[in-house]
Amino acid sequence: MSAEFDRFKAELTAHLDWFAERGQKVRFWWRDDDAVEPTEDLERLLAIANAHDVDVALAVIPKHATQALADRLEDEPHAIVLQHGFQHRNFQRKDLGEKAAELGTRRDPDQLIGELKAGRERLEVLFNGRFVPAMVPPWNRIAPEIVRRLPDVGLSGLSTFTWMHFPRDAARQTQVQSHVDIIKWKKDRRFIGWESARLRLDLQLCRRRTNPSEPLGILSHHLAHDEGCYEFLDRFLDIAAYHPGAEWPRVKELFGE
Repeated sequence: MSAEFDRFKAELTAHLDWFAERGQKVRFWWRDDDAVEPTEDLERLLAIANAHDVDVALAVIPKHATQALADRLEDEPHAIVLQHGFQHRNFQRKDLGEKAAELGTRRDPDQLIGELKAGRERLEVLFNGRFVPAMVPPWNRIAPEIVRRLPDVGLSGLSTFTWMHFPRDAARQTQVQSHVDIIKWKKDRRFIGWESARLRLDLQLCRRRTNPSEPLGILSHHLAHDEGCYEFLDRFLDIAAYHPGAEWPRVKELFGE
């Protein structure tokens, strides 16, 4: 392996040693977005989850989800399904410089909430007990009014990215965030690299020293992975899935807290 990986491994191990020496554990979880059907990339993702005995929360797009995906996941011990919007379509105004969002400010709230309710019902039928009623907004963006209304349509959980700020009256939801996106999205999509991964995890692990109860979320998108992404997931889990300073709660437990 490269010198960058060696540094990554040494620093991650040192962080986890710090927690273990104090009788504490970092609580990790893993979210992967945009699933709709079985693919070779999904197979690789599931194989890694199973090899390391950790859950992967698949954010599934309700409008496009297939029965084939439901059939494929039926006996998977570590695949959990969350709701990824309704159709993963951008409704914001790119010509006005607005960032992409399906659950943003350009939608009629009543119509949007109706779609999300229909999406939740479809995922419940397709995936049964594997489905956790938690919303993962496409592009990790959601209007405050929609956040407030999610519990009214049976969506009691919410997961975006680390920088998302929630309205104060959104406390009815269980919020489990993602923090480390392993893909570099601009220009050519690829793994962020071991050095960037080291720095991003370093920041989050330092924060856990004063807030160890907050789950640390790894974010992946299997349909956009290159080989570096798969290598990262496997090598990272070689360390983090077995270290006494780390634990991987079941996703259902995280959203049930």
